[in-house]
Amino acid sequence: MEGGAMSLSSESRKEEEQQGTSYTYWVRQVAEDAAPPPVPRKLSPQDILSAQSQPSTLGSLWNRAGTWEEKNVNKWATDRIKELLLSVGTLEFSGGKAEISDVFKCVGDAFLVTVRNKKRVSYTYELTLKVKGEWIFGEEKNTVEGQIDIPEFSFGELDDLQKSGAVDLERNGCHG
Repeated sequence: MEGGAMSLSSESRKEEEQQGTSYTYWVRQVAEDAAPPPVPRKLSPQDILSAQSQPSTLGSLWNRAGTWEEKNVNKWATDRIKELLLSVGTLEFSGGKAEISDVFKCVGDAFLVTVRNKKRVSYTYELTLKVKGEWIFGEEKNTVEGQIDIPEFSFGELDDLQKSGAVDLERNGCHG
């Protein structure tokens, strides 16, 4: 019996030692030298004024640190791109004139990004534009219709824009 009692007390000691090293065990004990819990206090008018005088940050209220925040603006950007392209009007050049008659395809993504309290835009779009115009060959004025395909245009890469086109030439009422 005594052997059993000894092993029980040694087991309980081991458990106490293990509990003493665990996180939950020492958090339950309040030490006298621990910091007292914070005491709530009312804000003074001066505290309120100093909080209001701090510069406002861009983006959401939760993002006061100004870390990365994205806002999807696809609908607005798509509508705005179409509006701007159709508002270009007629472009005149030495051999005739041309205009964008329709934005046939305008698909892509646009984001307003707030990073470190600065706003930036990010977009990538694919366009197909219907164009029509008049081209003068010799003394004949010919109607030209076609499309311009822009497989990708994105912010910061407009200098490397790739495009392709197809034209249907109409001479004196006949397609050529």
